[in-house]
Amino acid sequence: MTRRTEWPDSGDAPSGAAGDAETRSGRRGRHGHTDSGGPSSSRAESGPPRTPEEQARAICLRLLTGSARTRKQLGDALRQRGIPEEAAEEVLSRFEDVGLIDDAAFADAWVDSRHHGRGLARRALARELRTKGVDSTLIEEAVGRLDSAQEESTARELVDRKLRATRGLDREKRLRRLAGMLARKGYGEGLALRVVKQALEEEGEDPELLDEHCLPEEG
Repeated sequence: MTRRTEWPDSGDAPSGAAGDAETRSGRRGRHGHTDSGGPSSSRAESGPPRTPEEQARAICLRLLTGSARTRKQLGDALRQRGIPEEAAEEVLSRFEDVGLIDDAAFADAWVDSRHHGRGLARRALARELRTKGVDSTLIEEAVGRLDSAQEESTARELVDRKLRATRGLDREKRLRRLAGMLARKGYGEGLALRVVKQALEEEGEDPELLDEHCLPEEG
């Protein structure tokens, strides 16, 4: 099963399989007979396909051309368009068999893109994948590839990018603003405060004074 791990960080997961997949699927109908791919495309352009299965196939291919989707996302789209459940399940299962739907690859690619592109922590990544219908086991496997050291390193990079913009604010506001930024990206309070304190100490802030602002929340 082919896995794709990169895509633009603007929407759902990566695509690129859909174009090749559409060509493969166009050569073979649902009962295995051969056609050129052209008539199927012409039907999709000139009007609705004749059967629910053909309609479901056309809808899925169109969606996958824009970006990879989870099985749940495609299933929801088919249901919203009135595709009977039996026809939808048949098409979705076939797409899984040929690798056009791969929730494990989707989750892996999502974690890679959103962590490195947006700096999201495991907690936020897991939350996003749940909203897309990825199975909890697959989510755990995908986010588990990010260890604590990687999370802390990314958190420090995020703080370093924002540090200059907070200069001129008082100590407490700087600490809260930077820690709040990390919290919104899914980092735990303990990690966020530790990373921010370290960055501020390296700028010359008094560690004991920083602790005065942190101890009430940590206690």
